[in-house]
Amino acid sequence: MICNYKNVTINTLFFRISTDICTIMEIGKTSYPKEKVRILFLENISDTAVRNFKQNGYTRVEKITKALSEADLIREIKDVHILGIRSKTQITANVLDAARKLQAIGCFCIGVNQVNLRHATHNGVTVFNAPYSNTRSVAELVIGLSILLIRRIPDKNKAAHEGVWMKEAKGSYELRGKTLGIIGYGNIGSQVSVLAEAMGMKVLFYDVETKLPLGNAEDARTLKELLSRADIVTLHVPETAQTKNLINKNVLKYFKKGSILINYARGEVVDLEALRRCILDEQISGAAIDVFPWEPEKNGDRFESPLQGLPNVILTPHIGGSTEEAQQNIGEDVSAKLFNYLEKGITFGSHTVPALSLPSQEKGHRILHIHKNVPGVLSEINTQLSKHNINILGQYLKTNDEIGYVVLDVDKKLSSTAFQLLKEVKQTIKVRLLY
Repeated sequence: MICNYKNVTINTLFFRISTDICTIMEIGKTSYPKEKVRILFLENISDTAVRNFKQNGYTRVEKITKALSEADLIREIKDVHILGIRSKTQITANVLDAARKLQAIGCFCIGVNQVNLRHATHNGVTVFNAPYSNTRSVAELVIGLSILLIRRIPDKNKAAHEGVWMKEAKGSYELRGKTLGIIGYGNIGSQVSVLAEAMGMKVLFYDVETKLPLGNAEDARTLKELLSRADIVTLHVPETAQTKNLINKNVLKYFKKGSILINYARGEVVDLEALRRCILDEQISGAAIDVFPWEPEKNGDRFESPLQGLPNVILTPHIGGSTEEAQQNIGEDVSAKLFNYLEKGITFGSHTVPALSLPSQEKGHRILHIHKNVPGVLSEINTQLSKHNINILGQYLKTNDEIGYVVLDVDKKLSSTAFQLLKEVKQTIKVRLLY
């Protein structure tokens, strides 16, 4: 049987796979030859991901060590089915419209703000990421930075490199007994909390959502309360309209005098100019910053920050989660999600297509249907199949504000007819015969 994807003209560019990769194979296989699926990984994604796909029969895997510009990516993505990126590659509406065969994007990192999620949703492209895989790496580094800053190690290190012996205890303290203020008590923040308590610290946290404290951590009633009590403040919040410039000149005045600020979250969260003035005024005694409002595109590019040259300040190039272990974990996590979508239609962890996790069906063929979320689509699907006496062995539906995702397991003998009928359903965005 030969199958084609329907090109529906409803102001979006829909998924089409060439007919030479749609021949039905035995149950348990995808409905097109794996060796013809093109997978493109950018930004030096972990070899773990490459190996996972190749070991499962996907041989057309290409890895590029750098990010691509929009123009280069538009040229490159036309025949790509699976795209893997990290944080620098920008997936714009123009890129998505050029990606005629794109099924899914794997963001091998924590965030997905580099992808135009609304347009990806509109085009039925599934977007995955790895929100938890580098949690331990960031948490460990936050504790390490806390020790370095509270002991004023950056200044002593700089002096030693310049040939100056600076042996003194003034301004150096132990972590034990100090209060760590955590803004954002999610996966990373809560793990920092556990490690901090193991170091003998008191933990105070603030989150816009109600969170269950771990260990002896306390929930601050307000941000002002946390800032006034904490010796060290560490940020673990997402980048949203609410968190932009969260730490500004008005908020910095509430910090306990001589306290320390650590930002290993997002670059837009802290007003760096305001922080600079607070460090020079000795309101803040030290800072560690890993993320910036503007960051160079590649290694070796010039980097500038208002915090350069300040005492007891550690600046790092967005490497909070950059460990070999984290990259391997991210490679395993995202490649597994992409693989499950390709092989089983599972969208658990997706930011665009509604999340469905479902068992394999050995007695039928599976069809994936993505459509605009308007009333009557599911009814039309069932009506059309019923008219042609096509038995549905299993059906799964989930919707979001934009689209609906239906997975149907149908009788093997009638799957080709069912596939053709589903292509004709109004509001169809994509339809794929999985196996």
